[in-house]
Amino acid sequence: MRVYLAGPDVFLPDPLSRAARLKLRCAAHGLVGVSPLDALADEPPHWSTLPEALRIARRNEAHIASCDVLLANLTPFRGASADVGTVFELGFMRALARPVFGWSNSATDFASRTRGLHAVTGAVDADGMLIEDFGLGDNLMIDGAIAASGGVFIRRDCVPDQIWSDISAFESCLAAIRRL
Repeated sequence: MRVYLAGPDVFLPDPLSRAARLKLRCAAHGLVGVSPLDALADEPPHWSTLPEALRIARRNEAHIASCDVLLANLTPFRGASADVGTVFELGFMRALARPVFGWSNSATDFASRTRGLHAVTGAVDADGMLIEDFGLGDNLMIDGAIAASGGVFIRRDCVPDQIWSDISAFESCLAAIRRL
């Protein structure tokens, strides 16, 4: 079973080592991890004429389409929510009607993180806009997509200085995928 490894891990200081580590953990569970950083064997020649950002986007979509499952690192990234590119990838796989799983190194619910980010305590932010408060890990569409696909969203708090290195929630997702 091929598993696309979505997440902001590609922005870490050493993303290739991170990808290798996650792929090794996949292999230990009898799964094949596919990183967004992997080369695409049958990349169409005309993609070489595209700007780099568009080549990356096309390559990632091709990798996703080649996989059976998507496993997303949904740890909040540069704000209260998951990385927007990761969320796109999760939605893309969901549109392919394949299972999506998520993991986060923040067990704090989305509403609490949003309130903390905007330093407000009520049901609305400083602009008077409603704060989504369903006790979920992130926006309801993310949690909803994971649940509807048959996946799970595992959230755990970890030591703050290990937020980008702790993969225990990732490991739990791999075990859940293996049971799939």
